[in-house]
Amino acid sequence: MIDWALCLREILDLHYPHALQVRLVLDNLNTHTGTSLYEAFRPAEARRLLERVEFHYTPKHGSWLNMAEIEIGVMNGQCLNRRIDSQQLIAEEVAAWEQRRNQEEAKIKWSFTVSAARVKLTKIYPSIKI
Repeated sequence: MIDWALCLREILDLHYPHALQVRLVLDNLNTHTGTSLYEAFRPAEARRLLERVEFHYTPKHGSWLNMAEIEIGVMNGQCLNRRIDSQQLIAEEVAAWEQRRNQEEAKIKWSFTVSAARVKLTKIYPSIKI
């Protein structure tokens, strides 16, 4: 919670200091809320940061999010599965891995079909009777 709040402050103050508002796309992790800012900072600082950020949450059942998580898992297994001593080296290793992965045109074999979605997401997308 504190780490996320510190990261958000860094994004706003260091990377986008002149932006009036920053829109963040986030998953639904319980720490990704304004409450985390109030836990980490004094109320005036939390309010200052919240006035500059707009949260957009991903759908809980978003298949694209699953694909992103799969790709991150592949990266962890192929690139980050060892001790790396510096942030600089991590950045270089990830950049090299990403370049190789893109050159190979690596793809995720996604098997979540429309039929499976209709079964799994019945409450969200009711069936249409014709």
